[in-house]
Amino acid sequence: MKSWIEISEERLQGNYGVLGERAGAGTTVMAVVKANAYGHGAEQCAVALARTGSAWFGVADVREGAAVRCALDAAGFVGAQVLVLCGLLVEDVAELVQHRLTPVVWTVEQVRALGGHPGMQVHIELETGMGRQGCRPGAELDAVLDAIEAAGLSLGGLMTHFCAAEVVGSAKTREQMAEFERAVSHVDSRNIKPECVHAGASSSLDNPNWYPEWLAGLAASVGAKPMVRCGIGLYGYCNPLEDGEPVIRPKLLPVMTWKTRVLDVRQVEAGDCIGYNSTFTARSWMRLALLPIGYADGLRRSLSSTNAREGGWVMIRGQRAPIVGRVSMNLTMVDVSRINGVAVGEEAVLLGDGITADDHARLAGTISYEILCGVRGELISSP
Repeated sequence: MKSWIEISEERLQGNYGVLGERAGAGTTVMAVVKANAYGHGAEQCAVALARTGSAWFGVADVREGAAVRCALDAAGFVGAQVLVLCGLLVEDVAELVQHRLTPVVWTVEQVRALGGHPGMQVHIELETGMGRQGCRPGAELDAVLDAIEAAGLSLGGLMTHFCAAEVVGSAKTREQMAEFERAVSHVDSRNIKPECVHAGASSSLDNPNWYPEWLAGLAASVGAKPMVRCGIGLYGYCNPLEDGEPVIRPKLLPVMTWKTRVLDVRQVEAGDCIGYNSTFTARSWMRLALLPIGYADGLRRSLSSTNAREGGWVMIRGQRAPIVGRVSMNLTMVDVSRINGVAVGEEAVLLGDGITADDHARLAGTISYEILCGVRGELISSP
């Protein structure tokens, strides 16, 4: 096995509990398992989360939703709700219906594509400032509501997405909250009753200015249930906050451990060059371990090192083994000179305790989401 990913169900379920406590009593936490559960295995994670009480799951598209639905059904969770967050095309409708998925809609065309299925629930996304997907309050919203009524569909939920949830005291978030309030009130004025109202994500809950009373009160004002959609927090991470201290991040534990095995161990002498373009030259005797892993597997090339710049590292025997030279497509060299007895076949931890997705993200100039979603390896459950 070239590399493998161990998933801690215990940590995943513990993180779900942390998010639920922060969301507030009576507020449902939707477990977002899109993008293959951020690299953690959507089917496996959905079942584990269902075991701990999650009744709602968010996926990106219909194909992903179908896989999650089949896994939940097979495990006995036939009543779970699966929400397709990123829209649909006409050709998706048959599969959507077959697998009992709930779509997010925001255009009249999307609603009309569902017209042959009266009684189907849909959720409307409101565009309140994200500028990505959703209908604008006003004429666009009214047109979608008219289409839903004409098609005989049921309004399962109203939702919006905050674009600056990690900014403490964000004026933009306050504007979006106010816009969402107006839209929810307008829907209610038409005597259309959504079953739930949802806004907020992991960063919202990590923000000390999160207002659980606001969401609960808004939902109650139209006789609906409040819900938040949490993804990255389930897996032990959150974006860094701007201008404030995180509330839940210190309580979350990474769920993924990514490992490989040492393929070879060799000694190099002072003056020997390592890797492509000889970007690293040994200054003295070194012992290097070769790992059968590279950027084709998700180990970012930006973790490479030179003599002038330290790069990333892996953990072997609980100690840091720095990356030496360039990470290549399928192979990476690490320094084990200070780790006694490293041999072929030894485990090396690429992500886990001692080296996190945040560490990789910092060195790669990106965010933990991108690191986790890019990991390739066989998935294995662990306690």
